[in-house]
Amino acid sequence: MTVTSRKTPATPWSIHFFQRDEADDAERTVPAMEFLDSIPAKVAAEIHAVLDAVAAAPPPSFSGGGKWEAMHDDMAGYFEVRVQGGGMNHRLFCVLERDAEDLGGSSIVCIDGLSKAPRTAAHPRDYRRVMRYGAEFQKRRTVLV
Repeated sequence: MTVTSRKTPATPWSIHFFQRDEADDAERTVPAMEFLDSIPAKVAAEIHAVLDAVAAAPPPSFSGGGKWEAMHDDMAGYFEVRVQGGGMNHRLFCVLERDAEDLGGSSIVCIDGLSKAPRTAAHPRDYRRVMRYGAEFQKRRTVLV
């Protein structure tokens, strides 16, 4: 008798969007959504498609192909969706939350984004803003519901 083992498909991760807490922002803005609303619709759709693919893989198994990359140095712990369009490079910054009970399980949390000209570095203030929002998320754990 032959016993075959079947690999159980991985459970998809949830996707959430960080929402600023009223204590930090009276308007409770959602920086990643504001970013996605500010870029061409085709680029935003591609970013959403990458997020969906990463969530379905899920992230630890996802082969980025240049569209999903781990960040390094000061931005270690963040991941970015990387898409080109409209003559610009667009980046959506995310954090991964494994087994996060407050989020309903393992989740990708979209923090903020930026657009920059090709072959240029992002401005350090943009990275500082992303890290500030990331720290707010870690402290308050607020996401768009």
